[in-house]
Amino acid sequence: MIRLACLADLPLLPAIEASAATLFAGTAMAHVVGGPTTPRDALEQGLADQCLWVADTAGPCGFLLAAVETGWLHILELSVARAAQGRGLGAALLNAAILGAPALGRAQLSLTTDRWLAWNAPFYARHGFVERSADDPALPDWLAAMPGREAASGLDPARRCIMVRST
Repeated sequence: MIRLACLADLPLLPAIEASAATLFAGTAMAHVVGGPTTPRDALEQGLADQCLWVADTAGPCGFLLAAVETGWLHILELSVARAAQGRGLGAALLNAAILGAPALGRAQLSLTTDRWLAWNAPFYARHGFVERSADDPALPDWLAAMPGREAASGLDPARRCIMVRST
């Protein structure tokens, strides 16, 4: 079941994210394994904005966190615990955000992700997201600036991409 998160879920989400990150071991994104998880204040903001969804099968096992931007719902994190992967929960969480965006007054969804890992850009493309260049004049400035901020934090800009989708 996919539902909006509640306050009791927040302490459980870092372990889910850390578990999901182990999938990156042995890839070009291996540095995320054992790295920091989403800060508590970002999770609290998602909860307050009603843009934090949880996959709950016998307790939370996945989540999608988005940020409300002018006209946009920007996906910050999508994580499913390793033991729960392969059951369509990531797709269900993504669908909840797609369906929830209009209720939040947002007509567009966006994210940044790895261009080549199968569970990154190719996954989102199967769900209607398309890659856009950072110099696309249709992108808002905050979104166009993301690749530069990601590169400054150590992510390989050749691997990163912006993806968008209309609701």
